[in-house]
Amino acid sequence: MKFQTHIRHLENPNLKYVLLDFFKNESNLILLDGNASKGDSFEWVVAAGTVDEISVGSERAFELVQDFHNRHKDWVFGSMSYDLKNGLEQMESKHPDGIQAPGLHFFLPKYLFVYSAHHFVVYHHESADEFDTAIFETDFNGSGNIGFDGMVKARVSRTAYVENVEAIKQHIQRGDIYEMNYCQEFYAESSELNTLEVFRALNRVSKAPFSCYFKLGNCHLISASPERFIKKDGTHVISQPIKGTRRRSTDKEEDARLKAELFENQKERSENVMIVDLVRNDLSRIAKKDSVKVDELFGVYTFDQVHHMISTISCELREDIGLKDVFEAAFPMGSMTGAPKIRAMELIEKFEQTKRGLYSGTVGYISPEGDFDFNVVIRSMQYNALNKYLSFMVGGAITIGSDAELEYEECLVKAKALFEVLEGKYAESVS
Repeated sequence: MKFQTHIRHLENPNLKYVLLDFFKNESNLILLDGNASKGDSFEWVVAAGTVDEISVGSERAFELVQDFHNRHKDWVFGSMSYDLKNGLEQMESKHPDGIQAPGLHFFLPKYLFVYSAHHFVVYHHESADEFDTAIFETDFNGSGNIGFDGMVKARVSRTAYVENVEAIKQHIQRGDIYEMNYCQEFYAESSELNTLEVFRALNRVSKAPFSCYFKLGNCHLISASPERFIKKDGTHVISQPIKGTRRRSTDKEEDARLKAELFENQKERSENVMIVDLVRNDLSRIAKKDSVKVDELFGVYTFDQVHHMISTISCELREDIGLKDVFEAAFPMGSMTGAPKIRAMELIEKFEQTKRGLYSGTVGYISPEGDFDFNVVIRSMQYNALNKYLSFMVGGAITIGSDAELEYEECLVKAKALFEVLEGKYAESVS
C-alpha cells in the first residue's frame, strides 16, 4: 500500500477539530492528541476513512491484529477492550454492556494527518479521493453546545461502594490479593450527545498527554487519559503505570503541599511499587536477560485536574518477540487490575456491576516498522450513538490501608472534569 505525502507549514490552532468535523461521517475516525507533551513523535495525528479494518472478539485477538499489520506494513490505528482478558485467561463477564464496543478494532486509514512543531504532513491512500486542501486554512465553527439532554446516574450508591471496598479488604486480609483496582460506572440512558463538542470541552479543561477522540461505527470514545500503557521504539519498550493521586488546588501553597504529600505518602508508594513489580514481571516474559529496569520510581507529575504518581519501567525485546507476544504478556495493564493479576480480575468481576468495555483498555497506533504507542483508557467517556447510552467509569487501587470514604472521594476527583463537561447534570445514585 502506498501513501502520497505533502508537507505544509501551518499555524491553525483548530485544525484538528476542522478535520474531525470534516470526516465526521466516516465509520473510522481517530484523533490522538499529545497536547504538546514532551517526548512524543508528534503533537497530534488524525486518521480517517477505511481502506481495511479488523473487528473481533476476544479469541486470538492479538494474533489477528499482528497478522493484519503484517499484511499491510503501514500505519494502523485502533483499540483493545478490557474484556480481551477473557481470551487470555479463560475468563468471562456476564455484566451488562451498554456501549457494545468490539473487543479489538483496528483500521488502515484512507487519510492520515500528522502535526508536529507547526509542520503538517498529509498522507492519503492511493485509492482515496482527493479533497479540497483549502480546509486546512479554515477555522472551526463549532457551536460549543454539547447537546447533552440526559441525567448522569451512579451505578452504585456511595453506601454500596463503601461496603464493597470493605469486602475487598477482607480478600486482601485473607491473602487472596495484595491490591485491586475497583471501578464504578456513571451513566445516562436515552441521551443525545455531540461527541466532538464534548471532546473539545474536555480537552480545554483537562489537557492530557494521551487524549483521544475515536469513532468506530456507532461507538464513540472521548478520552483525556494521562497514562501511557506501553510504547515500543525499535527493541526498546517502556510502560508508565499511574498509581497515586491528589487533587489540584487553585491556591499555590496548598497545591505544592498536596504534591509533596503525594510523593511522601507511604500508602501511595506501596500501591505504586506493587504495580511496578507486576509490570516488571510482565516485561520479563518478553525481555532480553537482565534488561528490565525501573527508570523512574515514584515520579510525581502535575496535570490540569490532579497530581499523579507515575513510574517508568523499560526493557529490550528479545529477537523472537512480535507484537502479539508483547500484548499477551502485558495486557490488561496492571494499573487497572491489581496484583496478582488473574485473581484481581476475578474479583473485579465479582464486585463491579458493568462491563468495562474500552475503559481500562487501550487506544493507539502501530507504525509501518512495527513500533507502537498505546494509552490507558481512563478519564474517558464512552457513547453509543445508536442506543444513546453514555458511560464513564472511575476507580482506584484498594489496598489493606484504604479508607473507603476517601477512595470514594478520590473517584469524584478523577471524574471532576467529566462532570464539568456534562454541566453538572448528575443524580447521586440509583440505589
